[in-house]
Amino acid sequence: MTVHIGAAPGDIAETVLMPGDPYRARWAAETFLQDAKLINEVRGMLGFTGTYKGNRVTIQGSGMGMPSLSIYANELISEYGAQTLIRIGSCGGMQSHVAVRDVIIAMSATTITSPSSGIFKEINYAPTANYDLLAAAVTAAKAKGTRTHVGGIYSSDVFYAERPDLDEQMTRHGILGVEMEAAELYTLAARHGRRALAILTVSDHLQTGEALPSEDREKTFGDMVEIALEAAFT
Repeated sequence: MTVHIGAAPGDIAETVLMPGDPYRARWAAETFLQDAKLINEVRGMLGFTGTYKGNRVTIQGSGMGMPSLSIYANELISEYGAQTLIRIGSCGGMQSHVAVRDVIIAMSATTITSPSSGIFKEINYAPTANYDLLAAAVTAAKAKGTRTHVGGIYSSDVFYAERPDLDEQMTRHGILGVEMEAAELYTLAARHGRRALAILTVSDHLQTGEALPSEDREKTFGDMVEIALEAAFT
C-alpha cells in the first residue's frame, strides 16, 4: 500500500493500462478483462486487476495532467513493480488529416515543462515510446482496421491554453495531437528502465472545432483499449 494506491502486494500486474478517467478504468476493466477485481479506490482513483487472454492486467486511473500521472506511475513502478505502462486516453487533433475518432500512437511527446523538467536543467530531453510496444500497437491497429496515425504529440501542462501561436507552431512541425500526460510517462519509464506507450483517441479537433459526442465514444475508445492490450502481450 502506498500513499495514493491502496492495493496489497501482488494485487497489481506487471502490465498496467492508465486512462486518466477512473470511470473509464472501470468501464475498460468490465468490458475487456476477465474476473476483474477492484484493487484501488483511494481518492476515488479506481484501479482494477483481471486477465486478458490469460494474461494479468491492471487498469489504473491516473487523473488529469502530468503531475497526477507522475504520482501514480512512480508508485506503480517503485512500489508495485510495474514493467509495462500504456496510457489510454483522449486527445485533441492538430493536423487536417487527423480526424475525430482516429487513433494516434505516440512515438514522441513534446512538452514545455513536466514534473521531471528540473532534473535535466539546460537539456531539452526528448521523451519517446518503447519501440517494441509501438510496433506491436501499429500491427494490432492494422489487424483491427482502425484508422491510425503514428508520430509526435504535444503534452500540454494546461487544459485551458491561451497560446494560439504555440498551437500554430505545433501544427507547423507535424504534431498530431495534444493531451496532458504522455511526456512524463515516457520520461519516468526511461528513468526506471520500463516500457511505455501512449495510445490516444481523437475526441475533438483544434482546427475544425468538431467534438465527439459522448454517446459515440465507446466503440472508438474500445478500439484503443484492445490495441493496447494486444500490443502489451505480443
